[in-house]
Amino acid sequence: MGRLNYTMRWLSTIALHVLLLWSVTATAAQPPKQAYVSSAHPLASAAGIEILKQGGNATDAAIAVTAALAVVEPYGSGLGGGGFYLLRHAGKKTNYQFLDARERAPLAAHANLYRINGVVSTKLSLDGPLAAAIPGIPAALDELSQKHGRLSLAENLAPAIALARNGFAIDKVYQERASWRLAALQKDPESARIFLDQQQLPKTGWILRQPDLANTLSLLAAQGAKSFYQGPFAEKLVQNIQNAGGIWSLKDLALYQVKWRQPLIVPLAEQRQLITAPPPSAGGIAIAQSLLMLQRLPWQQAKPAQRAHYLAEVFRRAYRDRSLLGDPDFINNPIDALLARQHIVQMADSIQVDQATPSSHLPPGSVLYEGDHTTHFAILDQQGNAVAATLSLNMMFGAAFTVPETGVLLNDEMDDFAADVQGSNAYGLIGSQVNSIQAGKRPLSSMSPSFLEGPHEFAAFGTPGGSRIPSMNVLAMLEFLNGKAPQQWVASPRIHHQYFPDVLGFEPGALTEQQQQRLVKQGHEVKELTRNYGNQQVLWWQKDSGHSAAASDPRGSGASLSH
Repeated sequence: MGRLNYTMRWLSTIALHVLLLWSVTATAAQPPKQAYVSSAHPLASAAGIEILKQGGNATDAAIAVTAALAVVEPYGSGLGGGGFYLLRHAGKKTNYQFLDARERAPLAAHANLYRINGVVSTKLSLDGPLAAAIPGIPAALDELSQKHGRLSLAENLAPAIALARNGFAIDKVYQERASWRLAALQKDPESARIFLDQQQLPKTGWILRQPDLANTLSLLAAQGAKSFYQGPFAEKLVQNIQNAGGIWSLKDLALYQVKWRQPLIVPLAEQRQLITAPPPSAGGIAIAQSLLMLQRLPWQQAKPAQRAHYLAEVFRRAYRDRSLLGDPDFINNPIDALLARQHIVQMADSIQVDQATPSSHLPPGSVLYEGDHTTHFAILDQQGNAVAATLSLNMMFGAAFTVPETGVLLNDEMDDFAADVQGSNAYGLIGSQVNSIQAGKRPLSSMSPSFLEGPHEFAAFGTPGGSRIPSMNVLAMLEFLNGKAPQQWVASPRIHHQYFPDVLGFEPGALTEQQQQRLVKQGHEVKELTRNYGNQQVLWWQKDSGHSAAASDPRGSGASLSH
């Protein structure tokens, strides 16, 4: 892997990034010698491998892993949530697709939904059924199966159904996540019954069984997405949610559809392409802007403190532009303008070598708060098909509300909208008018499953982490561009800047005291975080030799398994 060429090889127009199913000739590529599944939980990775062994392709394995994660990682994703899927289809011409399974606001939602006596109540958008948007995962599983699956939906869901019915032993990660949402889980009788042990935090090794969820998955396996969005099951969902104060309707469920969108494709140096998430993800554009700006900066030769300075300034500028983005079904996103050469050059050239730019000195923009836990997985089969998917319920255990007799734990993705466009939330992040609550709208997200591909190599990236997702993905990509192994991509120390609050945050130990002092002299406010964050899942394929590899973040309990 060579070094980045600092002189950007700009094409005649950056508008090429909107090409649907952009393709590269793959005649010289050797198929991967091993298939890989890398996910945030060993049992979910094993489910994906099981499907590959049965003759399934990467899409089949993605369905199995999604469903298994809904069972074993209920704090991060589930049938009551949504997500994004980025697909690579191998063949004479490589092509890419992006499936948007993001949740939609109920039709009864409005801009003042969480405002009481003129003041926004953040609690209402976090806990309970009023916080829940219409989920997309059940529809996504059926759509992926019908369009690209080799096995049946029932075959692909079988491992998850067995896990839900037979149960599994919870680990320290489950225990930690449950402790963070203990009060909310205790408040809902059904969630407490399922996810807690006699109203208390379970001990590691406690067996979590979810027979209601197994029945729901079995219904989905037999009848497809209709079983969830229409008929008796939908009526049960709506009745229980409305009885508990939610605003879902049967029409909301009947109208929900996943969307196939044009993946964001951006040419980089050395004949590489970034293939990433388009809106309603803001993450893909932030990643693209960051990489394009870095191509104009000597980040590779820089010492650690100076590299952190460059990264902070790049992230500061990329995150500023998020205020212009929203659901593409509701607004015209200025993608061409945000990725135009003139804009990238202007932003990169405004970065001073030895001085931080206060965010208050840049033209105003805004960013959004998102729950800091999602989940991510990456799959590569032996034909060269790949899937990278980031899924979410938003906060840990979503809204902490489980619909009785269904096992479906609801999301609290309504909190990803800007409920208060004039103020900021508890995290100091500012609202955005284009992401205000509106009936049927999808909230903006940072989730950004991504590929980097060139003539000789293919790599997949993704992680949970809310607003920190784009910066984490960029940091892993830089390790790839530096020729490091996948284990180093996911283990590299993390820093983060997001325009406002104007703080350079970093994981414990990521910056030495001396490096911190240098950054402070350059004008940065630095803050060591109290814990590590993220749970990156990556894979790599060297196309000349067919060698492949994958890695799971050492911060989590995930597993990268091969077949």
